[in-house]
Amino acid sequence: MNVLIIGSGGREHALCWAVHKSPLLTKLYCAPGNGGIVDLAECLAIDTGDHQAVINFCKHAEIGLVVIGPEDPLAAGLGDDLRASGVPVFGPSAAAARLESSKGFMKDLCVANNIPTAGYARFRDPAAAAAHIRTRGAPIVVKADGLAAGKGVTVAMTEDEALAAVVDCLGGRFGQAGAEVVIEEFLEGEEASFFVISDGKTVVPFGTAQDHKRAFDNDRGPNTGGMGAYSPAPIMTDAMVARAMDEIITPTINAMAAVSTPFQGVLYAGLMITDTGPKLIEYNVRFGDPECQVLMMRLESDMLEILAATSAGRLDPALVSWKDDAALTIVLATQGYPGAYETGSQIAGIGGDDDTGMIFHAGTRRDGDRLVASGGRVLNVTARGKTVREAKDKAYARLANVDWPEGFYRNDIGWRAIAREEEI
Repeated sequence: MNVLIIGSGGREHALCWAVHKSPLLTKLYCAPGNGGIVDLAECLAIDTGDHQAVINFCKHAEIGLVVIGPEDPLAAGLGDDLRASGVPVFGPSAAAARLESSKGFMKDLCVANNIPTAGYARFRDPAAAAAHIRTRGAPIVVKADGLAAGKGVTVAMTEDEALAAVVDCLGGRFGQAGAEVVIEEFLEGEEASFFVISDGKTVVPFGTAQDHKRAFDNDRGPNTGGMGAYSPAPIMTDAMVARAMDEIITPTINAMAAVSTPFQGVLYAGLMITDTGPKLIEYNVRFGDPECQVLMMRLESDMLEILAATSAGRLDPALVSWKDDAALTIVLATQGYPGAYETGSQIAGIGGDDDTGMIFHAGTRRDGDRLVASGGRVLNVTARGKTVREAKDKAYARLANVDWPEGFYRNDIGWRAIAREEEI
């Protein structure tokens, strides 16, 4: 089978790495790819926003499956256009992708189907939003309704911070994505990521993880796209997974099918585990980054077989199996991230990989024989071990060989899980 993976980040490198191992694979392509993916796939200079160009390539290369990594092409309907042209796709329709592309849509669906989530209100008028904030008080959460590249959510600890976030959103900072704001109650608890794969009818749990969103040690500094992650998430016990499936995931899949927008692809639930059980914070309609990297490191099954079965509507729980080990990834980012940063610095000391350790590339490119940084989050140093502590030790030992003075990373990835392990 010839496969095309859409995307250029660490998530897509991890997917390419997993798919490349499949005996079902004939040839792997990636558009546009990055400096690490070039070792696994033929990288294509195709504008993935030009849907006809992607369709033409798929026809020419006899692509048997397209896997869409990021959220933007899904929300833009790339999957719809490919399927209409007869090209199999792993990823939801634009209508089903509203679970991520419209926070208001997702919250309304939760209320209509008794799915536990934070209380909320939707606003387009700044004065009405401000009045609501003053009535509710802080802490409170302000979200741009649409896709804002991970920058549209403010967890405001003061009313002034919340009011400023409303001005940002409704004042045009995020364009059309911020034309409406969703204001939510602040939830207390521990966050966890829960993944499922669905072919529109059958739903199969696909692992748990926890990530580190803050830029610096001890969960300090600005929010980022993620500075590291580990899997599985200790708080997601079998009982908690069962509750999340029964109370959150299954009602969502059923609700989407009931309105003729069946969900096919990976559904990533950001959960808050509260004193009363799991509550839904948000949905993503694609693998998380860097959570995908640790999931792929733990996966025992043939990833391409799972993706192809899902796209064909024949997903079987028996296709999914996991290694018993834990996995952990550390993100190396460019100095200045998530603010302004410079690109073009050279990276050395990457070394090889094996089945228990891998450096996944995110923001890299090849410049002749040189590997250079081309983004904010640049490398994901990933390892597997019998415990999170062992995986962490392996990952940091591997990271010590990377020669990149312009980068930085957190030193405490996995601290919560390791503390739990040490209590046992």
